[in-house]
Order: sequence, then structure tokens, then C-alpha cells
Amino acid sequence: MLGGNQMPELPEVETVRRGLSQLVVGKTIKRVVVRWPRIIESPEVSVFCQELVGQVIEAVNRRGKYLIFQLTDYDMVSHLRMEGKYEYFAQESLGESSQAQVSEPYSGSISPEALGEYFEQDELGAFPVTKHTHVLFFFTDGSQLQYRDVRKFGRMALIPKGTAKEYKGITRLGPEPLPEEFTLADFKVGLLKSHKAIKPLLLDQRLVTGLGNIYVDEALWQAKIHPEQPSNTLTDGEIATLRLAILDVLQRAVSAGGTTIRTYLNALGEAGKFQLSLNVYGQTGKPCPRCGTPIEKIKVAQRGTHFCPTCQKLRQRKARILRKVGK
Repeated sequence: MLGGNQMPELPEVETVRRGLSQLVVGKTIKRVVVRWPRIIESPEVSVFCQELVGQVIEAVNRRGKYLIFQLTDYDMVSHLRMEGKYEYFAQESLGESSQAQVSEPYSGSISPEALGEYFEQDELGAFPVTKHTHVLFFFTDGSQLQYRDVRKFGRMALIPKGTAKEYKGITRLGPEPLPEEFTLADFKVGLLKSHKAIKPLLLDQRLVTGLGNIYVDEALWQAKIHPEQPSNTLTDGEIATLRLAILDVLQRAVSAGGTTIRTYLNALGEAGKFQLSLNVYGQTGKPCPRCGTPIEKIKVAQRGTHFCPTCQKLRQRKARILRKVGK
């Protein structure tokens, strides 16, 4: 889990996507059981369950922090929000929870033992659930995928095939943190248009998608920028350095399988390892790896924020004016 009230960030969601791609792509949905209707945003729950029968999961993609299940005739958009996770049961492991493979970017402070797993019976048979199991996907090969969510904040929507990019939450997202999409020119324009502090602006998801509390802190430390520095006071050099830091931090986190602050497991039951590379997040009072000054923790836009007071000084500067280039 990602500690406190942390929402899973892009590296964790990407790791979940990769695991689910290995576990469920190619499977055909036999039936769906929804135990908490509010998880389903659209259509009505009865229609959601009915229309999924017979659908083949062709691919599992991601846009920002949204998972997109590409089905035979639909796209299913899933947002894990604060504590959602997917848990996969192979046919031979049903009834043996210790063999379940989980996708768990955040599961709160509740241990697996406290989840209280038990078997539920309906007219078609018995299946393992917990009080936090809200949606179950049964496959024709006898395996199943469960969506579990302690806080019940996650949402799913079944929409016409090929329309995921038009989904309301996805249309507001900025570019993916890839060199060819997250360009320096556009990043500079976005920063200089805003007087916001740099940290909350990066958390907004419109300049670049996928950044959350952990990786913003890490990228700002790497770029030597104070989290409260007004965005429109950054120099060209700082903007270029910050862009590279964002790309580097997220790429390394994806390669490491995400961050495990406590007990994060991906869809294959493997823990993320990026916490071994954290320089400031969660390091309050420890020496800065760069200069040795104790790391401090403050609140920025109501978010716990870690930084080095020596390497990341708040600079008093005039706001820059964004100049339009003539034709």
C-alpha cells in the first residue's frame, strides 16, 4: 500500500496493467456478479452484467491512472481511486486464498487476515469473497477476477468500443510522460500560464498525467525546485531539468514495479521495489542524499510534502510573462 491516503500513481497502475495483461487477456467472461452497485458508474448494473457475458478481454490498456479493458464489443474503464485492487483466482486455486494472485496498489491499513475471506453461494455455485469484494468476473475456463475496494471509491464504466479516449475523466488528462508526448515547449507554456505553486500544478494531471504525491516530491527534489515555487517564476533551465526529472523518475519507478511503502503487490503477487530509490518521500529527518541536510516535511495544498531545505530553496522572483511568437 502507498501509505496514508495515497492514491495509486502511474507506475503502480501500469504495473497492475502489465500483470492483468498476463493473467486475463484472451479469457471469455461467463458471468458477472456486482455486490456493491455504486461501483458501476454506467450503464445500469443489470445491463452491465448482461452485456459483459460472452465478451473476450482482448487487451488491458492504460491512460493516466485509468485502466481500459478492451473487450469484443466494448471498452470497460476502471479507476482504482484510493484503495481499489484486482485479485485473480486461477481455477485450481479457488478456495485457497493463499494462492490468489493480487493486484494491490493500495489496500489501506487492513491486513489480509482482517479482510475476513469466506465463501458465498448463489444458484450457480460458491465463490470466495470478502466484505470488500464488490465485483466478480467469472471466466469460461473456471478462473475469476475480483475487484476489491475497502473504501468503495473505485468506479467502472462500460462504454462503446473505441471510445475510452472520450470518457469524461480521460478527456481532461494531459500527455503521457513519454518524451515524444510530453514536450518541453508545451510544458513551458503550461507552467508560465499559471501562478500556482509547482507541486499542486503537477498534481492537477493536465500538464502531464500520472504524477501523484510520491513522484512529484521525488521529481522536484531531483530538479532542485522548492514545491511551493510559483510555476510562472521557473527559469528555462529549471523547466527543462524538471521535465527530464519527471520522465526519469516515472520511468525508473515503472521499471521497478512501483513503490511499496508498506505492502504493495502487483497483479502477479510481486512487490514493487522503487521505495529502495526514494530520496525524499517518507524520509523526514534523514540526511539528504545530495547535501546531508535533514529532509523536512510540510503541507502544500493540503498534501504532505517532503523536500530538502538546502537543495530546494524557495526563490523570490518576479513572474515571467509568456510571450507569443509572431507568425
